[in-house]
Amino acid sequence: MAAMQVQLDRLVAGLEDSPALIHLELLPARAARHAELARPLPAAVEARLPGLLWCHQAQAVDLARAGQSVVVATGTASGKSLCYQLPIAEAAGATLGGVAAPATSLCLAPTKALAHDQLRSLRRLDLPGVVPCCYDGDTAPAERSWARRHANVVFTNPDMVHAALLPHHARWATFLSRLRYVVVDELHTFRGIFGSHVAHVLRRLRRLCAHYGADPVFLFGSATIGDPARLAAALCGRSVTAVTDDGSPRGDRIFALWNPPLVDADSGTRASSHAETASLVASLVAGGHQVLAFCRSRRATELVAAQAARRAGPALGAAIKPYRGGYLAVERRAIEAELSEGALRGVVATSALELGIDIGGLDACILDGFPGTIASLWQQAGRAGRNQRRSLAVLVGGEDQLDQWLMAHPDEVFSRPPEAAVVNPANPFVASAHLGCAAYELPLTTDDEIWWDDLDEGVRRLVADDHLTVRRGRAYWSSRRPPAPAVGLRSGSAAEYQIVEHDGRLVGTVDAGRAFTTVHPGAVYLHQGRPFRVDHLDVDDRVAWVSPTDGDELTQARSATDIRVIADERRHSVGRAELHLGAVEVSEQVVGYQRRSATTGEVLGVAALELPPTRLETRAFWYVLDVALLDEAGVAPVARPGALHAAEHVAIGILPLFTICDRWDVGGVSTPRQADTGRPTVVIYDGYPGGTGIAELGFAAGRRHLEATLEVVATCRCSTGCPSCVQSPKCGNWNEPLDKAGAVALLRVALA
Repeated sequence: MAAMQVQLDRLVAGLEDSPALIHLELLPARAARHAELARPLPAAVEARLPGLLWCHQAQAVDLARAGQSVVVATGTASGKSLCYQLPIAEAAGATLGGVAAPATSLCLAPTKALAHDQLRSLRRLDLPGVVPCCYDGDTAPAERSWARRHANVVFTNPDMVHAALLPHHARWATFLSRLRYVVVDELHTFRGIFGSHVAHVLRRLRRLCAHYGADPVFLFGSATIGDPARLAAALCGRSVTAVTDDGSPRGDRIFALWNPPLVDADSGTRASSHAETASLVASLVAGGHQVLAFCRSRRATELVAAQAARRAGPALGAAIKPYRGGYLAVERRAIEAELSEGALRGVVATSALELGIDIGGLDACILDGFPGTIASLWQQAGRAGRNQRRSLAVLVGGEDQLDQWLMAHPDEVFSRPPEAAVVNPANPFVASAHLGCAAYELPLTTDDEIWWDDLDEGVRRLVADDHLTVRRGRAYWSSRRPPAPAVGLRSGSAAEYQIVEHDGRLVGTVDAGRAFTTVHPGAVYLHQGRPFRVDHLDVDDRVAWVSPTDGDELTQARSATDIRVIADERRHSVGRAELHLGAVEVSEQVVGYQRRSATTGEVLGVAALELPPTRLETRAFWYVLDVALLDEAGVAPVARPGALHAAEHVAIGILPLFTICDRWDVGGVSTPRQADTGRPTVVIYDGYPGGTGIAELGFAAGRRHLEATLEVVATCRCSTGCPSCVQSPKCGNWNEPLDKAGAVALLRVALA
């Protein structure tokens, strides 16, 4: 191990010679702080303890045993799992009057992979009386039946609770009647639309537990985030105590900020962050280190893994693989096992491996671009350096606005507090869907107002839509078919498109919300480094038929978007602009796609498409400007679409500084004359039906948001606009038109 540390130090020394290294931070080691429990555990459980408890573990276990719901928000590898494993083990061995009365526990993780990993961790402890199992979409029917009859600790995910457990709760009556603990792991991932849905799933769970005579305690585990107790309480609907004083030890961590060099100062073009990440991965693997790299998209994951493998050479390249959502279950399990056992030396992953899966002693983590939040950054970086070993983390700056802002302000990476996550259970699209699910499970009555504040309004909406029937003061689901399968928790839709080769082999899946832009006819789709061409998209049966192709091309869809203001609810002045908040309808239609060289980025061709339009009712905030401001800024009429479009891109790119969101969670439209305002307008909208709270946070940021937008575009050294300021990788108009100078002039006048 000492030799490996020396090699890591030498590699860091080599990094210091590169002009791409703009900042190096040493995060010193810290010693453990221990504490004892208020009362001893049962002897059989205490005998399985791996050692003394750290202070935050003892505090959390004491609270849980006292019946208080708790959230443990501490760093990666701080032993959060033990905080719920010990109370679960004690409850599983409980007795009443000398007779065994084992309590049950339900453990929810945001992904199947994490649930399986937590099951393995619990089994290794071999706790007496604990009979655990996994219950998810990959579980065979015979195993599901066994779980209902015999297991007292069930690991699953919210989707499975929503669509399989709650609609068939009678089969789980004994389990629910004895439910003592509900564990929600990786709390920080339950935000936005996913968290808003899960908040209702947990209310439905509590309602059924009450029906069977139980009132479970909730135990949350989270990476460090702002105000974790508030998020946990919003999810489960009851008070939660936060435990945030991390008593776990930590080894030295070296954290580098790495900005790819400028290739062309005039255009602002930088070397590819993907190429820089691939080079770092290959160098670390060649030095004998085990490394995990994170990318922000599935496509980037595939590209970086392939480049890293080529750079490492045939012998080492075989030990580098990609990992992302959309893989088949057997593929994911194999990669996880190989990484944990050390057979793989490098893995390039999406945020699917950001979570607390035990993947052994990694030496380094490379972040290909800022992951969107400070909380996620520390969660990803913390995957390396377990067992108090020295580790390396590298943040490779992407080309976009937020990445380059952080590269220009390195202190913000290390001093900026973690963001608070936001959920919106009041979203009527989400609430109505789950009220329907609840009515199917048990008829709704006025007693259910303890679970839903807007019960009356929600029932009226569902009755008007013929989904509920009211008889003798009870609201019944109108159909024999359960509603849950049609309610997706993660994308606002349960619909998925299958990606299938012509011989019938399933390649992967993509949710319906991304299908038209990802697997449209002619699209190039990457899966485990293998490119496929979409030959036909069957919209009725939701199947994309694909054929293998070479890896020389990439494609990008083009879409036309229109905004209609439904309700203008609030407004105030930001400088000389008006900032509004309200409800909008977004109409979008994919009208074509562009073919580009995967090597040079050269445009190879453009093709038209005729796909059906989609409509979205959501929340938005928008800036309204007077035409006189554009005149004063010297922006000629012909340049106004480009100036507004450029300002829109920068405003979206910098928005995650003020909201815990990703730029892909929001959309935007800019126009010199918006139909409802009658004036030049820039609209930024939440990408999910009914909104998730992002628009409200953007509206609250107001002037701070606009000032940061101006700073990004005004200080960028390019001459006419680049990905670090006005260009966007998600632009449905292929970044046309854009006017950087016009955006700077307009923003300066607006903020004057």
